[in-house]
Amino acid sequence: MKASVYIATSLDGFIARPDGGLDWLPGIEDEDAGGEDYGYDEFMDSVDALVMGRNTFEIVLGFGGEWPYGSKPVFVLSRRPVDIPDRIAGSVEWLAGSPREVIDQLAERGLTHLYVDGGLTIQGFLAEGLIQQLIITRIPVLIGQGIPLFGPVPHDIKLRHIETLSFANGLVQSRYEVVGE
Repeated sequence: MKASVYIATSLDGFIARPDGGLDWLPGIEDEDAGGEDYGYDEFMDSVDALVMGRNTFEIVLGFGGEWPYGSKPVFVLSRRPVDIPDRIAGSVEWLAGSPREVIDQLAERGLTHLYVDGGLTIQGFLAEGLIQQLIITRIPVLIGQGIPLFGPVPHDIKLRHIETLSFANGLVQSRYEVVGE
């Protein structure tokens, strides 16, 4: 099973404000973006499903409007049951368990490539050696405090740089492969 991360951070390494706010992120509709999707559609086409933590799920629900993942399966990790609105119940499921247990459960269902999202979820999967690829887009803004992408790790996690792309609006996207031990 391949597991990948595709995420944006502020230049100082935060994925959200302390309250989960994402107002500092530019949208594709921003005129500086010029309609660029930063490889997101291609990435989404490559994954079978998303795995995200409960907090990330609740933030995405708070965006309102259309569910951004369409009918792509989304698995929400939480120790407590998750309230899933009827409008997305056909594609969203609650799962509990360690990152390894989740990977094993989803592999048994025939999934081969997961998009792992959410700070604590990413940290947990990384700590257990379950992430193979990181795609990190740095936004040229300092927000000073917030939810960090990375936290403590049980050992060094070595990465191999694959490529870095820069965009006219100042965003810089780097792709890394996690080097096996």
